[in-house]
Amino acid sequence: MENELTTLCYIEKDGKFLMLHRTKKKNDPNRDLWLGPGGHFEPGESPDECVVREVYEETGLTLTDYRIRGIVSFSDGDWYEYMFLYTASGFTGEIGDCSEGELVWVEKDRVINELPVWEGDRIFLRLLIENRAFFSLKLHYEKRKLQYAVLDGKELDINDFIHKVTKLI
Repeated sequence: MENELTTLCYIEKDGKFLMLHRTKKKNDPNRDLWLGPGGHFEPGESPDECVVREVYEETGLTLTDYRIRGIVSFSDGDWYEYMFLYTASGFTGEIGDCSEGELVWVEKDRVINELPVWEGDRIFLRLLIENRAFFSLKLHYEKRKLQYAVLDGKELDINDFIHKVTKLI
């Protein structure tokens, strides 16, 4: 099986992230979850080109100030994905209608503590909110349940790490 290459961007404004509630696509593995905008690479694209294009396609916003924050690798059985994770604080344009779901500005504490997200997302969201330097994170799932996580080469106690999330904000 081929490895998937994707980008994901958390756009920040006034202590909030722009979140996409995935509700519109049929057979969406992210259905009913909340994520930042992003998606799959097109042939020949760099990570920066992909994130700018995907954010524009999903939100109508053009990124003007963004940076890569880390690389997250996912696995679950025969599925492998390498995701380039970004944050952005500058953009132009107006938020438009998204074919994948509803776009909402959500306070960071609500994103990390309340919204339905992938379990591993809580780990990298915490790292983003802590303003961690560039990181590499491996998340291994089995049947959509997080089994282990490795941050910069060291395995995390995921239960301890995720429970400490609520103390950050």
